[in-house]
Amino acid sequence: MKQIKALLFVLLTWIAVNNSLAQQVKKDYTYVTFQNDPLKARIYKLANGLTVYMTVYKDAPRIQTYIAVKAGSKTDPADATGLAHYLEHMMFKGTDKYGSKDYSKEKPELDKIVDLYEQYRSTTDTAERRMIYHQIDSVSGVAAKYAIANEYDKMMSAIGAKGTNAYTWVEQTVYVNDIPSNQLEKWLTIESERFRNPVMRLFHTELEAVYEEKNRGLDNDGSKEFEALMSGLWQKHSYGTQTTIGTIEHLKNPSIKRIKEYLAKYYVPNNIAICLSGDFDPDETIKMIDAKFGALPRKEVPPFNPPVENPITVPVVKVVYGPEAETMMLAYRFGGAATHDADMITVIDKILSNGTAGLIDLDLNQKQKVLNAGSSTLIFKDYSAHILNADPKEGQTLDQLKDLLLAEIDKLKKGDFPDDLLTAVITDMKLQQTKSYEANRGRANAFVETAVLGLDWKDQIGKIDRLSKITKQEIIDFANKNYGNNYVIVNKRTGEDKHVIKVDKPAITPVAVNREDKSPFVQNIIDTKAPDIQPVFIDYTKDIVHLKLKSGISVNYKANTENNLFDLYYLVDMGKDNDKRLEMALNYLSYLGTSKYTPAAIQQQFYKLGCSFSVFASDDQIWVSLSGLTDNFAPAVELFESLLADAQPNNDALDNQVKDILKARTDAKMNKNQILWSGMYNYGIYGKKSSFTDILSEEQLKKIKPEELTGIIKDITSYPHHILYYGPIDEGALTLVLNSYHKVPAKFKTIPPAVKYAQLATDSNRVYVINYDMKQAEIIMLSKGEQYNKDNAPSISAYNEYFGGGMSSIVFQDMRESKALAYSVFSSFQTPTKKEKAHYNMAYIGTQADKLPEAMVGMIALLTAMPESPVMFNSSKDAVIKKIQTERITKAQVLFNYERAQKLGLDYDIRQDVYQKVPSMTLNDVEAFQKRYVKGDKYTIMVLGDKNKLDTKTLEKYGKVTYLELSDVFGY
Repeated sequence: MKQIKALLFVLLTWIAVNNSLAQQVKKDYTYVTFQNDPLKARIYKLANGLTVYMTVYKDAPRIQTYIAVKAGSKTDPADATGLAHYLEHMMFKGTDKYGSKDYSKEKPELDKIVDLYEQYRSTTDTAERRMIYHQIDSVSGVAAKYAIANEYDKMMSAIGAKGTNAYTWVEQTVYVNDIPSNQLEKWLTIESERFRNPVMRLFHTELEAVYEEKNRGLDNDGSKEFEALMSGLWQKHSYGTQTTIGTIEHLKNPSIKRIKEYLAKYYVPNNIAICLSGDFDPDETIKMIDAKFGALPRKEVPPFNPPVENPITVPVVKVVYGPEAETMMLAYRFGGAATHDADMITVIDKILSNGTAGLIDLDLNQKQKVLNAGSSTLIFKDYSAHILNADPKEGQTLDQLKDLLLAEIDKLKKGDFPDDLLTAVITDMKLQQTKSYEANRGRANAFVETAVLGLDWKDQIGKIDRLSKITKQEIIDFANKNYGNNYVIVNKRTGEDKHVIKVDKPAITPVAVNREDKSPFVQNIIDTKAPDIQPVFIDYTKDIVHLKLKSGISVNYKANTENNLFDLYYLVDMGKDNDKRLEMALNYLSYLGTSKYTPAAIQQQFYKLGCSFSVFASDDQIWVSLSGLTDNFAPAVELFESLLADAQPNNDALDNQVKDILKARTDAKMNKNQILWSGMYNYGIYGKKSSFTDILSEEQLKKIKPEELTGIIKDITSYPHHILYYGPIDEGALTLVLNSYHKVPAKFKTIPPAVKYAQLATDSNRVYVINYDMKQAEIIMLSKGEQYNKDNAPSISAYNEYFGGGMSSIVFQDMRESKALAYSVFSSFQTPTKKEKAHYNMAYIGTQADKLPEAMVGMIALLTAMPESPVMFNSSKDAVIKKIQTERITKAQVLFNYERAQKLGLDYDIRQDVYQKVPSMTLNDVEAFQKRYVKGDKYTIMVLGDKNKLDTKTLEKYGKVTYLELSDVFGY
């Protein structure tokens, strides 16, 4: 009996204990949802305060992830600006568990570096600072022997992540990934460890990358203009008194100690939001998140008390100088995101400029009173701003632009805008939101905005409905009260900026990256198996419905089963190479009306219908597109076809267009990006004569008659063409509408022959230089390969991923992580868009001008002798495979993919070849590809920089140096 009682006692005790354990293990996760939420979002809050936003979207077996920390440059200490941005960079360096071969040996060296930086920043004597920095460099070299660079990026690559990145802005620092659904638990394991105990390793080489980023900003006129605007709007608040990247003085005197303090203060779970959109199970996901992140300790975050700005009572005028074309910005300051002000300026912004029928769109852009003008809002937590901008026509002053913009503000105050414009604005907002929610990125980003601005998701859901209740009289009253002389204006003038001070390069000894080593943490991530996901390839015969209209026109149809939006395209296989006037004619269309509608009226009609059109000419094709709400599909097609068939000549519009083309050409020759990526890039491939340079001369432009251009417009559908459609109406309804309104001649016109531009052979090294006022140097290296060969697709995918495709690539690790030679650097073996074109091997370096010699040596060495790393190659191979397994080409992209395939002579999805062959490839295979197609190549090297800062003798080592004029690369 005693034995029975004892056994019973044991049994009852066991049951009690296990029930207790079960209660401890099992948790009920409560979440908030709201009715009429298009995202059907779930919002959770863990016990430690971590907020989790989720929306399920099964477009592909992938998940867009954002980890948003509610701390940005706004909360940087005033005496150590740039900390949030520094920390963003350092969050990629690993922890005590990954990123190190032996943290117990590495840590003492890292501690020495922390102390040395404190000595460095407190010392003013130049010689002593140089000596301390030499010590920092020396100890960093010792510490780096234990570090394993880029282990975070390697793990992201191994799990098939895409778009791995981060950004810092005034309110937030956000960490970004797009991951396969079957890798969610691994991603959470990696990220929770990343946030548990970040280690500030490889600091001085990363600091050099931040220097480079600062110098790139100093070379960017737009960045300088925006900084001036911010400083004018907020003279007390850190929005305007500090910049995200920090001051040069603070960059020169960094403090790892202060960065760690910032980390401890703001990187706490109750100040973080995890935002997810994609294909996952919310119930299982929240359990995993709690298991991984739930142990992070909650801490109180110091409150930010925004200073109260003094009212702006007279215009604040700022002037910025730089080499690019003149422009201006004008802005008004308002209350923050949660205020009524933010709602009002959101609506007013669209009344002024919505791309189609706003006051600025019709009065200034369509009437060609300016080269370009627009409106935008800047919504922050504590304050907001409404920004107007404009670019001048030839001979127009910035003061005249200001007057034109203020005249549009006066129209607001008087209520001088159509009564139905407000309704159309709300319709357009709904349409744009629907488009945004067609992608995981747009859906998850809506959560980020909500979290960092301290808003309630319920208010975000009801935002458009709330805005729809704003009346015209409210707009008028608000404009009269808030838009006066209380603005800030920034005039960006062309000229030398005498106040720019470059961040000079420190002496840095390259550090070891130990690419063959692997921490146990990383090995475990790689070894842990995840459920397989099988790839889905496009079947062009099944996934696209091929229709014919009565006229014989082919229509490629793809049904939209998700929402009520449509996209319609007419594609004509002729372009600017067939007729130089095409681009001009298509641009002319936006300024024209018909015999029934004025130019402004036709734009207003489209906007009311919730539809828009665009026309575009590439070198070899015309793309005519119409998109919008399916409810208005038929009337939109009818209106669009009437515009194409009945566009009325307009002499004044043509005269203005010619003047604006000439002004835009002048401006392009001042724009660094257009010089490099349009002018110099094309020159490197084609030489002096290409589609880019072989354009209408000024004399030819001035001789063109309006009727010539309207004739070209009316003839667009008189040439052979085909149609693409993505939308919800069925095939029968589509063909009925198109048969009714899409009129074509009984016999098509013959497409005029195209001018052929030969891609030049790179049979010897050549160096071309264009002088430009900038602190950095930018280099593009180009080498022509063989004609398109589809059989090389698998090798190209594997090579690009391994060698130069991202932050875990050989190029990035060597040039940036180890040697700190460039902020932006990459290399790729490019696939042409047409089967008759050639492959190109291309490399890019963006670096300080004084680093050019070392940067060129480094890149040439990598291209000549590709480093071998079996560890990195296996990760790269996994990345290629996993991305294809989880990539889904859907919606209109199916149609576009088919178009691209046809240009390459393919009748199947080329990704099938990549997926079948990459798994069995070895590093030897990639080496063989590199030796055949890359090693020993000759290069056309294009260099953009200040000739007084460039080392010409260095450039001469790589080929004959020729200094080009802008007319050489632009053709005028």
